[in-house]
Amino acid sequence: MPELPEVETTVRALQEPLTGRTILEVHNDWPRHVGTPGLSELQARIRDQRIEEIDRRGKYLVFLLSSGESLIIHLKMTGHLSVVEQDAPPDPYAHTVFVLDKGKELRFRDPRKFGRVYLARDRDEVLGSLGPEPLDPAFTVETLRQRLKGRKRALKPLLLDQGFIAGVGNIYADEALYYAGLHPQRRADSLSEEDMRVLHASIRQVLQVGIEREGASIDRYVKPDGSKGDMQNAVAVFQRTGEPCYGCETGIVQRIVLGGRSTHFCPVCQA
Repeated sequence: MPELPEVETTVRALQEPLTGRTILEVHNDWPRHVGTPGLSELQARIRDQRIEEIDRRGKYLVFLLSSGESLIIHLKMTGHLSVVEQDAPPDPYAHTVFVLDKGKELRFRDPRKFGRVYLARDRDEVLGSLGPEPLDPAFTVETLRQRLKGRKRALKPLLLDQGFIAGVGNIYADEALYYAGLHPQRRADSLSEEDMRVLHASIRQVLQVGIEREGASIDRYVKPDGSKGDMQNAVAVFQRTGEPCYGCETGIVQRIVLGGRSTHFCPVCQA
């Protein structure tokens, strides 16, 4: 599933071709792709709306429309957005297609059909439960300290909780815990002040690197133009099971299942 760096990369790639474009109509062959307000109402309300800005909140893309409403898209596991010519060959997996002016289309390709499209007058209707943005200057060590207060969950599942911090998923949770030297099963209420400081820095570091490398094309993720990101060539532990740790060179990266998710760590560096 695309995480914060992959979604941020998608946002940046779509800003130039989409900002200022007008949505003429929406085609959809899978009504459940639309979360709210429902397909027919979305089609009616979004018609002739201009895309003013494109932003991100956690793992969601947010398109600010000229009506003041927000078109919100969650890519989920297999979602991909691309801008193509209207006469481009049809894609059987592009279940929602936004027909634009100047002969363009924004296609939401989603083979597994887990993605969702929302149209909201108040974006908090969809995004209000998300935790803070980890790269926002307002996300300080003190913010993390307060959010950890009283939490007894293991660190890895906690970092995956979008209500705790928005945008961190499996790849970057594993990487952040590695660089922080924290075992993924460590309880949140056991962290020292130094642990919190290092974890805060590690979360921000791995997300920044992910953005610089334009995401990790480890599974299905590719950029809007179809090319791959490069973060997969910079991971320290994620999906490196059985390989030597780059840091200590003595530990062998292990994999466990924690909270239903594959989790990778170095048993030496993250003892």
